[in-house]
Amino acid sequence: MQKLIASLLVLVVALLSAIGFQLFQASNAPHFGSQYQAVVLNSGQVYFGRLEKSTGQYLLLRDVFYIVNQVNAETKQAANVLVRRGKELHGPEYMLLNPQSILLIEPVREDSQIAKLIVEQKKLPN
Repeated sequence: MQKLIASLLVLVVALLSAIGFQLFQASNAPHFGSQYQAVVLNSGQVYFGRLEKSTGQYLLLRDVFYIVNQVNAETKQAANVLVRRGKELHGPEYMLLNPQSILLIEPVREDSQIAKLIVEQKKLPN
């Protein structure tokens, strides 16, 4: 009888430990007060999007934008342009990011220039 009680106690402790570990991991996940985040990769590339819960080893980034430098052929002036990811030939709908490739993640303020450009981009037809 004592072996049965000891076995049940070990099982309960193991179950509670597993639940506690999951809650600890969830509470340590970054929470941003903004709708969009800037994700800077080790390569220097910056993506703007909605960082969602990680899937296994990777972080999921949806509604992704990035900046490209375009030169006006007539005026020869360069300008930074925000581009919505997904119009590339392979038409990606999201990005899975390796955390080891991420240098930093920052919130994008709702009143920032990037947030305003995202709102304008989302008004454009797909």
